[in-house]
Amino acid sequence: MLLFLVFILGPLIAAFILSFFHYDLLTPPEYAGLENFQALATDPLVLRALGNTFLFSLGSMVTHLVGGLLLALAVNSGINKVLGYLVRSAVFFPFLISWAAVALIWQFVLDPAFGLLNHYLGTIGISAPNWFADPAWALPAIIGIDFWHTIGYTFLIMLAGLQTIPREINEAATVDGASAVQRFFHITLPLMSPTLFFATIVTFIGAFQIFDPIQIITKGGPDDATLSAVMYLYRTGFQAFEIGYASSVALVIFVVIMLVTLVQFIGLRRWVDQT
Repeated sequence: MLLFLVFILGPLIAAFILSFFHYDLLTPPEYAGLENFQALATDPLVLRALGNTFLFSLGSMVTHLVGGLLLALAVNSGINKVLGYLVRSAVFFPFLISWAAVALIWQFVLDPAFGLLNHYLGTIGISAPNWFADPAWALPAIIGIDFWHTIGYTFLIMLAGLQTIPREINEAATVDGASAVQRFFHITLPLMSPTLFFATIVTFIGAFQIFDPIQIITKGGPDDATLSAVMYLYRTGFQAFEIGYASSVALVIFVVIMLVTLVQFIGLRRWVDQT
């Protein structure tokens, strides 16, 4: 309870109060009423940042859910125990690396002049783009880096969900003549729906708060193509020292995450198996 009060509820209340003030950390706060929120409504960068963040979150959810489930199915399919252990370790290992190290690694891999990926693409006749300088490719590149870094967590969630499905159900369906595809869509997916629901919520909440790789690699560029909501909060609060305005941005991020999560819970009964 003490940790909750100090690190979650306290800062949330402080952000709510500061959002009604003009404050630069150096001079006393000045009451501004709803001016910060009115400025948000007409700030084009807020809409750009939220749009980029939603695109990133959607891409992250799709790649993590599909990729994590496919990896979990492969490991859970009865392969050798030693090989399964090695695969689990290899997939989860990047998740243990700090974002700073991951960003530096991928800056080297995707470097347009001497990057490993561009080099090998060139050997097969593919002209690779300048990943972080091209507005069309910068955000997909960040999505790919995030996938490589965090897929291990989603993979373990999916693997745990698969291992809760009784083998007897699949064996009985096999005896009855069900194909692998039929077993997947009529047994595995319905019984995995609670796990998929949990993974969807966790992935969205984490993705909507993306900051580290953007700050380290692109700084929100090029041309604000990778500007995220939290990155914009950082710009306004810790570079422009508009603490009140940054607090209003933080509240918008909180409300968006809360509303999306609420919508997901409202649809819980429709697509999550309750048996």
